[in-house]
Amino acid sequence: MTERNQVPHLKITVDENEVEKGAIQILETIRPTWEKASIRFRLLTDGMTNKLVGCKPEDADDAETVLVRIYGNKTDLLINRKDETRNILLLNSVGLAPALYATFENGLAYRFIPGRTLDMESVRDPNIYKLVATRMAKLHKVKVDGISTGKSFLWDKMQSFLHLVPDTFSDSEKNKRYQETLIEKSKIAEEIMDLKRHLENLDSPIVFAHNDLLLGNVIFTETDNSVTFIDYEYAISNYQAYDIANHFAEFVGFSLDLDYSKYPEKDLQVEWLTTYLTEYNGNVPTEEDVDRLYVQVNKFVLASHILWGLWALIQAEHSYIDFDFMQYANLRFREYFAKKDQHLSLKISSR
Repeated sequence: MTERNQVPHLKITVDENEVEKGAIQILETIRPTWEKASIRFRLLTDGMTNKLVGCKPEDADDAETVLVRIYGNKTDLLINRKDETRNILLLNSVGLAPALYATFENGLAYRFIPGRTLDMESVRDPNIYKLVATRMAKLHKVKVDGISTGKSFLWDKMQSFLHLVPDTFSDSEKNKRYQETLIEKSKIAEEIMDLKRHLENLDSPIVFAHNDLLLGNVIFTETDNSVTFIDYEYAISNYQAYDIANHFAEFVGFSLDLDYSKYPEKDLQVEWLTTYLTEYNGNVPTEEDVDRLYVQVNKFVLASHILWGLWALIQAEHSYIDFDFMQYANLRFREYFAKKDQHLSLKISSR
């Protein structure tokens, strides 16, 4: 599948401080019959990387809402946008992603999925989390032409992120905080290597993974009792257990007051993992199968803390978004060290 011959690519760069003006330029091409004066815009929350605006004519109830997403500053350092476009097109063809209408120089436009994003309460609802588990299992069974399923992206991505973390932050106050509250890059590199040696021995399957299933990237549509995943920026081959672990890590929220008491307890995880394995394998799993995946997932959550801690340090240097990325990095690394011994000591039960 080619990437951009499936949808138009527009030679337009949208100023993230003038998103409505830029969105109109996009809509003139992909929705030429819409009257500009009638278009209404709604700025939406889209994680902490991009800006997202919903667009729809005020007097056209039957018109689909178009979402225009503008990439954050320097996010091209972190994300391969051609791969993202390919992923959306492929997954839309099998019913796992919304329709893509166009790409442009610093973003894309796609179909709005009606519903609501998950929050810290709804993600714990058994009806909803079983839908998420089933959806993830279906995603993990997708075969992508041109992508090797024999190698995880995780370790190369960690090394890439580590390399992008500045030795000295350009903002002197941020640099001071980094020196006072976070560990040195050399120590992070040692932790990555130790973790890699441990996790590679778990034999977690390599699958096509979302890799960023935070609460805002799951849409629950109550009318047909379904969930949809969005934002496939990081989707690529990865460990099965990592993708699940990364989602579990997001149960605690995305803010500067992360509530790690909300990390899913074992009973919830067992229900979630049983649902997942039933879809993934096509039959009801044994207790040993569930226990094995439980141990793998709770070890891989440590990798999630390191990856997104590094991501936050890069954002602290480059992002224009008003968010304390330095503190977020500190929280993720603190949780990593707080739970490292506990998680790595988990053993698969012998029966």
